[in-house]
Amino acid sequence: MTSFTQVRPQHDLLQPVRQWLDSIEIHNAKLAHSLCKLIPAQCPFERDITLFGRKLFHIPPMCKLNPLYEEVVTLRFKALCYLADECGEDVTAYC
Repeated sequence: MTSFTQVRPQHDLLQPVRQWLDSIEIHNAKLAHSLCKLIPAQCPFERDITLFGRKLFHIPPMCKLNPLYEEVVTLRFKALCYLADECGEDVTAYC
């Protein structure tokens, strides 16, 4: 019987970048606003391709293929929380 187990690389080359992104703390409203503008709330690549009003095909979101996707989304969430909790701002414009 063959076991299908996921093989993980011994060394994650992106681990230092992951740790750096996770360690960023937001203490500046200008930085928080910049991050919220820079990091999209939804994947910008997902779309329907239409011709003459008929949907030809759908391009699925590819953001999850980014190996740093979770860390970048977490950073955006930290920025939103800072603006809402610490600055008392309305962040619905970023949602």
